[in-house]
Formats: sequence, structure tokens, C-alpha cells
Amino acid sequence: MPDSVSGQELTGLRLNLRIVSVAIFNFASYLTIGLPLAVLPGYVHDVMGFSAFWAGLVVSIQYFATLLSRPHAGRYADLLGPKKVVVFGLCGCFLSGVSYLLAGFGSGWPIFSLILLCVGRLILGVGQSFAGTGSTLWGVGMVGSLHIGRVISWNGIVTYGAMAMGAPLGVLCYQYGGLHGLSLTIIAVALVAILGALPRPAVKAGKGKPMSFRAVLGRVWLYGMALALATTGFGVIATFITLFYDARGWDGAAWALTFFSVAFVGTRLLFPNGINRLGGLNVAMLCFVIEIVGLLLVGVAASSLVANIGTFLAGAGFSLVFPALGVVAVKAVPQQNQGSALATYTVFMDMSLGITGPLAGLMMAYAGVSMIYLAAAGLVLVALLLVWRLKKWPPVTEPEAASSAE
Repeated sequence: MPDSVSGQELTGLRLNLRIVSVAIFNFASYLTIGLPLAVLPGYVHDVMGFSAFWAGLVVSIQYFATLLSRPHAGRYADLLGPKKVVVFGLCGCFLSGVSYLLAGFGSGWPIFSLILLCVGRLILGVGQSFAGTGSTLWGVGMVGSLHIGRVISWNGIVTYGAMAMGAPLGVLCYQYGGLHGLSLTIIAVALVAILGALPRPAVKAGKGKPMSFRAVLGRVWLYGMALALATTGFGVIATFITLFYDARGWDGAAWALTFFSVAFVGTRLLFPNGINRLGGLNVAMLCFVIEIVGLLLVGVAASSLVANIGTFLAGAGFSLVFPALGVVAVKAVPQQNQGSALATYTVFMDMSLGITGPLAGLMMAYAGVSMIYLAAAGLVLVALLLVWRLKKWPPVTEPEAASSAE
């Protein structure tokens, strides 16, 4: 994406406000994800009478749609400009709410209603990948590539904030208005975001010959692999910390998640210029060390206090991994291909979160719940060694002319 000259001159509060003015659309897209997250599994299982398998499928199918559509989101952001991609994605979020609404009206036909819910989740997955990728690139286009790390960090903050707000708000909407009330809330959020995005100034799409997906993947896959390995720490904490506390007979698993989230958001807010000052790879390696210590503390914890300290450190360590490596990954390609690079890089995090759960579950069944945290620490150590290798021997990229459009 082209740099914004005026954006390069912004600092402090004005810079953050300009980034947030676009990141708010990513917030809206994730709010439409968070709102039904705590409601749909119970609705499918308890109200509609389907098995736990179908309840889980209705939720997880969205993530597969996001995974498959994210590379396309980056490519279209490069070709058409990020604003159009954001509006398209928000329209998908809007249509997901319409699908939920129709599913509520069709509750007398459970299979038909289930199909509508699945369609809505698929549309939402595509919508989020377009809105999320487009919002990040829109922000970069408005403030300049110098601030890529800060743009990515702010988009991460609004993402987690929207998910944290969305789940309890969705339960409240469902309690007072049923599935219809929840659906109308999602529709309203998406519609307000669309109306807010349309008058915002667009940034021009990049000029130049786009690289093929294979060429982009060849430039970013090593950074993506490091991200994927580090993401396992987040995955095992988010998915299994409740079971870990139950196995130890401790109360307060929710506090562990709170400590992780506070450390994650707090680190991004406290160190907005760390990546620019120290460099992406240096920040990533420092973060890996902190995350490893946190995961080891959780794995060997003899008390909930030690486990809480471990989750706090893991959250602080993982916080800047995505933007730190993302800055380097995005700059590994020409500006007109940065959307594709960011989307391809993000796919590694999506895949890691999808794979970590079942694999860690198998390990937990055979080796105990503590081992998954020790194993995750080992994988983050591999990420540390990989990034150290990238710093010592940077990858040699092929000439741009060698890459052609698919």
C-alpha cells in the first residue's frame, strides 16, 4: 500500500486517533463474532436439540471460512484498495445477522434453521477476513508504512476488546430478545459500521504487477512458522486453562484468562514504539523468552498464584509477537503486495489455533494437562531459534520480476 505522507508526520495522540478511526471497523467485525459466540452452542444443543458435535460445528465452521478466504482478502485489498474490501467484509457481517434472524423465524424446522445458522457462520468467516485484513491495510495506507507495527497492534487491541465485550453483551441480548434480538443487534452493529465506513477517505490501491500466492508465501512463510509456533502458547492457555485448574482443584481459572488478557493489551499499549526502536526480530525474540518463562511457570505451578503469574507473563510475551514479525513479513514484499503478505502471514496463526486444540487434547489424554504447557514452551523455543537464525542469516528473496500473477 502507498505511504501517506501526512501520516508519516503524525505522532502521539493524533497518530493513534487516525489509526483507531479505521481500526474501529475491525472492532465492529469482531463484535459481530463475539455477540453470538456464547449463545449459539447452547441454542443449537439445548433449544434445537442437536448433538454437541453440531453445536461445535456451527461455531468452528466460521474459522474455516476465515482461513480459506483470508489470502483472497489480501489480494483484493491490493487490487481494489482496502476500503472496498472493508465495506464488503462488513456486508458479510450484516448478512450473517440476517441469516441468524431467518434461522430464528424458522425454528419450527430445525434442519432448515441449522442450515441457515451454518450459512450465516460461513458468510461471517469470509466477512471477518475481508474486514480485518482491509482495516489493517487501510490504517497503514493512512499513516504510512513506518507505523505498520502500531497499526497491527491497535487492530489486535480492538479485536480482543470486541471479543471480550461481545460475549456477555450477546448473552444479555439473547436473554431479553431471544435469537431475534441477538440477530437484530448484530445487524445494527454491522449497518452502523458500513454507514461509518462509506464516507471515510479511501487510500489508493498499489500500482504494479501483483505477485503470485506462491511467491508471496515464499517470502513470508518463515515468519509465519515462527508465529504459528508462538501461537500454541496462546492456544493451550485459552483452551485448556480451565481444565488445568480443575485438575489441580483450584478456583479462579477465569482470573488466569483475565491476567493473560490484561498483560496482552497492556503490553501493546505501554510499548507502542518498541518495534520501531528495537526492530521486529529483536522484539520477537525478547517476547519469545518472556512467553517461554510464563508457559514453564504454568506447567510446573504448584499453586494458582504461580499459574496466574505464568499466564500473565505468557500474555505479555505473546502480545507483540504478531506485530513484530508482521512488520518484517510485510516489508519482505513490494508495497503493492503487502495485503497479500499480511493475509498469508495471518493464515499461519489461524492454522495454529485450529491445530493446537485437538493435538493438545490428545497429548493431555496421554501425558497429563501440565505437559501441554511444557510442550508449548518447547515449541516457542523452536520459534526463538528460528527467528535467531533469520536475524543471523536473512532469507534471500528472488527478484520481483520473477513473480507473476496467478
